[in-house]
Amino acid sequence: MAIEDNPRSREQYGQELKRRREAAGLTQEELSQRAVMSRTHIAHIEAGRRRPDVEDARRLDQVLGTDGFFERFLPVLDGRKVAEHFAEALEFESKATEIREYAPKLVPGILQTAAYAREVLSSGATPKSADERDLLLATRLERARILDKFHSPKVWTLFDEAVLRRPVGGPAVMCEQLRHIAALGESHRIRVHVLPFSVGYHALLEGFVSLMWFEELPPIAYAEGLKSGRIWELSSVVRECQVAYDHALGDALSHRSSLALIRSVAEDYEHEAQREHHP
Repeated sequence: MAIEDNPRSREQYGQELKRRREAAGLTQEELSQRAVMSRTHIAHIEAGRRRPDVEDARRLDQVLGTDGFFERFLPVLDGRKVAEHFAEALEFESKATEIREYAPKLVPGILQTAAYAREVLSSGATPKSADERDLLLATRLERARILDKFHSPKVWTLFDEAVLRRPVGGPAVMCEQLRHIAALGESHRIRVHVLPFSVGYHALLEGFVSLMWFEELPPIAYAEGLKSGRIWELSSVVRECQVAYDHALGDALSHRSSLALIRSVAEDYEHEAQREHHP
């Protein structure tokens, strides 16, 4: 299947490569020798004229010590691997040192299991071919690799109880998904808080939001709706989103109580799955 390229993202990729190369004190020629790539190819990548392949990206990461950044950035260059409105947010996500998300209806992408993600990507009003779905699935699972490192980014996830109760993919899929979240929370890799139905209206009920902090950039907020998403960088708007998140967090269950609820709901799904297989 043909892959569509995103020229704007190629330019961003090239700019980031140039910045990281110069920060490392390397010329294009020196980088080409260490990464076993031609200087001309590196020049074309930095100018946004060429798309690196996976092996190029891995060699660049190794030489520049960028911890997989350039490999993770590759999906942004592929117009079919992420929704257009999410491409810029994906770039920010890969750089973040701290991420705080509120999920009103679905498990956030970086926490999704393969089975849960496959169900989400297979559903919807617009049918997808198996190839299209598999490309999207590969990108979504790749995003989860930011959790491979224990300390960075710090991740806080605030779930509406609806996320736990909506049986995406059926009880077996949900059981696996919720236990995956519980395991991450129990290992202290992420902090988890659930907003129970009993809270009623809360400050974030209107939709998904992701707050991100960085080492060298000011914080941002990303808000998403149906087929749409927006990056907010204006400090006053970002602060409003942060305040809303804090207010909602104040209404949520504690980390420990949230994990207990998640495990309990997972057990309910397990029992339901067993009844389906053994009526």
